[in-house]
Amino acid sequence: MGQLSLVVTCTDRKVDAPEAALCARNLPQGSVKQRSSNWQTRLRSATVRGGSSLPSLTELYRGDHWTRSRRLVTAASAAGHRTQLWVASAGLGLQPVEPEPWTAPPYAATFSTRHADSVATSAAENAQWWGHLQAGTGQVTLLELGQRGPVLVVLSEVYASAMEEELLALGRLGGESLLIGGVREIPGVHRVRSDAGLRHALGGTLTSLNVRMAASWLEHSHDGTLTSPATQKAWNDWAAATTKTEQYNREPMSDEDVIVFIKREAAKVPGISRTRLLRALRDGGKACEQSRFANLYTKTMGER
Repeated sequence: MGQLSLVVTCTDRKVDAPEAALCARNLPQGSVKQRSSNWQTRLRSATVRGGSSLPSLTELYRGDHWTRSRRLVTAASAAGHRTQLWVASAGLGLQPVEPEPWTAPPYAATFSTRHADSVATSAAENAQWWGHLQAGTGQVTLLELGQRGPVLVVLSEVYASAMEEELLALGRLGGESLLIGGVREIPGVHRVRSDAGLRHALGGTLTSLNVRMAASWLEHSHDGTLTSPATQKAWNDWAAATTKTEQYNREPMSDEDVIVFIKREAAKVPGISRTRLLRALRDGGKACEQSRFANLYTKTMGER
């Protein structure tokens, strides 16, 4: 059995704030190819300047999603797999996290089109950006990982959409591959849809749900293979007996109300993180979509 490649997405939370040049909002206007080329030039320059002081990819990212992503290696090893962890990033392409000490400067780039640091304005442009980025900075493609052995890919809808051409190529390979999350079925790739009804059993936030589902899938794999009929049955039986529909009765908020909330709570608790602010807002019975809140938070704290 070949090495199991674990592919997860990056997080917008970093160990340090990025310099202005590595915030996608500060890229000049132009075609996707031009902006991607400009971004890669800035990234290379910052990498050279940072040298040995740059954080490793393991240290660069922060938050529950990243903590859980790193624990996937342990879960996979317990299931009998030799593993390597990879991170898919809108700013870096597909990069190895372990065991090589890959480094990168803090940056702000996302496929969320409503975010201030969006790299593109549509799903089609996101896919173009990913293609250009992979050609310039990516270390490997999903197809190449599939040629080495089984692949477990954990992707949000927006990342799966941007990386769809690579997912399709992985499926055509005919190897053993599993997609947790994603946006649609990929021929040749076994997909497990994100299920918010499992959150009460798996814990954590919706941000880390797909990674927690991946860990649970691995815990149900006891025969050394990733998508065997026995593993699929064990997972499906558990999920069917466990899933529980979540009920929300939160009140929507206008942008102005969200900004007032952010300013008020940030004044009460200086240095409070964006994640904690959003959790406090939702715990108070209010509603705001995560990427929208992130955009308003960045705008508000930049104004302060």
